[in-house]
Amino acid sequence: MASLDGTLTIQQANHEFFRQFNGSSGNICGRNFRDVVHPSAQQPLVRRFSKLLEGKHQRFVTPVLALGPGEESAFTVPLTAVAVRGGPPDSTTILVMMPTAGDGEATRVVAKREKILSAMDARILEGIAAGVSTVPLAASLYLSRQGVEYHVTCLLRKLKVPNRTALVSRAYSMGALKLGVWPPEVVEDFVK
Repeated sequence: MASLDGTLTIQQANHEFFRQFNGSSGNICGRNFRDVVHPSAQQPLVRRFSKLLEGKHQRFVTPVLALGPGEESAFTVPLTAVAVRGGPPDSTTILVMMPTAGDGEATRVVAKREKILSAMDARILEGIAAGVSTVPLAASLYLSRQGVEYHVTCLLRKLKVPNRTALVSRAYSMGALKLGVWPPEVVEDFVK
């Protein structure tokens, strides 16, 4: 469990929260909560926290992709956030509860965060994820049809998948596409 202020800065946390992120009070407290979740999950999570702070909701429960102790690991875990009002005037504290991986509810996944996409690859991936076919995608990006097919083939090789459907699925699973956003957008951390 952790306590966040109105700017989503971690103010306090219990021992299990520190252990889950392989940290201590000194390197976890004072950080923004966005720093402990995968870039693809940050924007939708911030929107949900905003609704808590505005008083539109009292609590929410959602699965979240949290960053593990290593650069290459992340895990999905159910997150429960509750708004607690009181104390100084107009202040709201958010309590965040995330079961530890030992509770059997978390699933480990690999989350590579290296810059693997060029700007053009990112635009093409966004188009494919939105369901845009080759010719309209080529026209919108000022490429030929063959140019789009070339970039798609390169993306299939980079992500080691056999087809466009698997490409989009792989991009979402590794966090390269933002969650809860339409039309699809590539997370900037993956673009060179």
